[in-house]
Amino acid sequence: MNVLMVLTSHDQLGDTGHKTGFWLEEFAAPYYVLKDAGAKLTLASPKGGQPPLDPKSDAPDSQTAATQRFKQDAAAQAALASTVPLSTVKAADYDAVFYPGGHGPLWDLAEDKDSIALIEALHAAGKPVAAVCHAPGVLRHVKSSDGQPLVKDKKVTGFTNSEEEAVGLTKVVPFLVEDMLKENGGIYSKGADWAAYVLTDGILITGQNPASSEAAAQALLELLK
Repeated sequence: MNVLMVLTSHDQLGDTGHKTGFWLEEFAAPYYVLKDAGAKLTLASPKGGQPPLDPKSDAPDSQTAATQRFKQDAAAQAALASTVPLSTVKAADYDAVFYPGGHGPLWDLAEDKDSIALIEALHAAGKPVAAVCHAPGVLRHVKSSDGQPLVKDKKVTGFTNSEEEAVGLTKVVPFLVEDMLKENGGIYSKGADWAAYVLTDGILITGQNPASSEAAAQALLELLK
């Protein structure tokens, strides 16, 4: 079971002067769900090397059992520090892909040609694609083999407009995940703000927010079985 995890390389939160990147819980929880199930994990990012961590996700109130485990895990830290450049990744080498969120992917991965081509190739080959929180934003320009948006007529979720409003970034982000999924024809639904909510439609898995990251990885495992 070879699973690719794709993280953002983008660290600027629009023109606010603040930093962003990937959300620690959304990486750590799926990483251990998959690793503990025996998956061989490869980490990639557009620029390769160490992906930027959203500093807010490292705050004391954002810590979970998975993030604490990661902080004691030198091997996992080394793997994260040496992600492979996305341009070198071949879809044929992997059984599935998981995209952790954080705001970073809205700027780089949503527009990244290598990421778009990777998802299209995996999906066309019948291999699962999972994305959580802001990471469903990476599906923005992804097409099905018929040329329609990949999310069209599929049950999808992602970070809600009300959650974005709660963190005060509605006017900062390049697009709102909920609006984009609806505009692309996705059958969007959501749970309560900040509560776990995951949807599986065929081989596409989407999770709403950080609380959904572990359940999204479990859903991916189910498909891989």
